[in-house]
Amino acid sequence: MWLWAVAALGVVVLGFVAALVVPILTHRDQGQSQLVESDEEWPLEATAVGDDGRTRTIDVHPVEPGGVIDTSALREGDRIVVSGSGFDTARGIYVAICKIPDAGEKPGPCLGGVPSTEAEEQVEGSVQFAPSNWINDDWAWKLFGARGYDDVDTGTFTAYLEVPSPVGEEIDCRVDACAITTRNDHTAASDRVQDVLIPVGFVE
Repeated sequence: MWLWAVAALGVVVLGFVAALVVPILTHRDQGQSQLVESDEEWPLEATAVGDDGRTRTIDVHPVEPGGVIDTSALREGDRIVVSGSGFDTARGIYVAICKIPDAGEKPGPCLGGVPSTEAEEQVEGSVQFAPSNWINDDWAWKLFGARGYDDVDTGTFTAYLEVPSPVGEEIDCRVDACAITTRNDHTAASDRVQDVLIPVGFVE
């Protein structure tokens, strides 16, 4: 009897591992993302058109209604909300403040690094502010701390950022040009199609 139990457990474990690994191994990059230029020096929203035909938009707004955000003068400890739409929910994304890359390159390094992928307990619907957020609608990755998309059909999400120190590993946003960015998570790390950036600065 115990052999059957062990075999059944093995099947469950293999199925779980396959749910995590197969999408990564079978993914094909969808191309680049072209940011639509803004007339504002410090915009609160950004739009990018991907080679996959999707138009993605992100915007930054304060936690409290009626509040004001100056993206040219962020301070450590500020809390901001980032909303997005038009994203491909078949892939997860990271949302963080990162160094603006050269054209076609991945945003980074990023302040606060990437979100932890260690399994953790989450209260459904809870709001947790962090230096970076991980959005992924796959049930398996949710077990590792990912927050789901708000709406799968429209590709909308909400991220809650607590601004970290402007100085991190190999990055200093007081000197380097930085931005609030979205980019594909580790399941499609080389795919640039979901990159969208809103430039930010820090108070000296």
